[in-house]
Amino acid sequence: MHILWLDAFHGGSHAAVSQGYARFSQHTVTLLTLSTAGGWRWRMRGAAITFARELRRRALPPIDLVVATDMLDLATFLGLTRDLTARAAVALYMHENQLTYPLPPGRTRDLAFPWVNYTSALAADALFFNSAFHRNAFLAALPGLPGRYHDHQELDLIETIAARSCVLPPGIDLTRLDPPRAAAPLPPRSSSMPVILWNSRWEYDKAPEIFFAALDELERRGIDFRVIVIGEHIDPRHPAFLSARERLATRALAWGYVPDLETYRRLLHQADIIVSTAIQEFFGIAVVEAMYCGCIPLLPHRLSYPEILPAQYHEWCLYDSPEQLSDRLCAMIPTPAERRADGLRAVAAQYDWSQMAARYDAAFSQVVTGRACGTIPGATGTS
Repeated sequence: MHILWLDAFHGGSHAAVSQGYARFSQHTVTLLTLSTAGGWRWRMRGAAITFARELRRRALPPIDLVVATDMLDLATFLGLTRDLTARAAVALYMHENQLTYPLPPGRTRDLAFPWVNYTSALAADALFFNSAFHRNAFLAALPGLPGRYHDHQELDLIETIAARSCVLPPGIDLTRLDPPRAAAPLPPRSSSMPVILWNSRWEYDKAPEIFFAALDELERRGIDFRVIVIGEHIDPRHPAFLSARERLATRALAWGYVPDLETYRRLLHQADIIVSTAIQEFFGIAVVEAMYCGCIPLLPHRLSYPEILPAQYHEWCLYDSPEQLSDRLCAMIPTPAERRADGLRAVAAQYDWSQMAARYDAAFSQVVTGRACGTIPGATGTS
């Protein structure tokens, strides 16, 4: 089968999934990508035109399936390439969406971008969401988009979109985080000085201020710890970022985005506890990577996290408030070795491409054969 994968915002998790699938799939996958440099707004507006021109420039073999990610105006792309793609099945992979993504304080939502997600969903034969949380949130909010208008709301089409929607988690190249056989042994985890990890972006939707407030509370309670802060930050000169770095200088083992794999791998294996304070997380690749490397997760009891973690871990790995985060950290820090379990690594390992590639292949093959979403192996239609 020949799959054309259109990744209009080729960076971060979007790039990792498209490249990973192209590498591990048994099908032939042709990637058309655009960098993140143009900004996601311009990609959602203009990428369809650019991809249509690029497709005409290339002499590709017949296309069995078009897979587009959510930053593409899929309906426009299909309209511009109808003579080239009319016989192909079409799938939309939703890493995120512009209807329920939380906005920074003081900003209003430009409905043009949620509308692109909506018309793309209408144009696709199947939709794949990276989590059940994401699928349910998008479908619950979707009627309010056309529902803002006084006539021709066509709300029955929402049921059509729901029927075509499945959950297919992202594949992750987790084995790249295994220590190389020829490399020096990784430093052992300290039994007396637990290390707390932050590997999320420094941005409003990850709420880093809650994380640093929890660390301040640990200091007030006289609890010793070390910290690794290696998430990508948008503005490293932000006063809150600089203030936290100064306060935690004597406790920080690493601070700042780590672009190379070797250092990132070493730091993940050095950490004991991975903390998230996100107000938005449609899946949580960074958390899964840390779990694979042996970290205990401490995550909000909401978003996608309850479905990533099996129920037996919810009681001590999920928290309901910033105050409970501090309390859970205090309880977890003295005994990380006792809390850690091989089962957490196994939970993470199921998302490695060695497991996920076959699920993607089967799911996409059945889109081409016209099977309903609920019949696709490994993909679920409900939470």
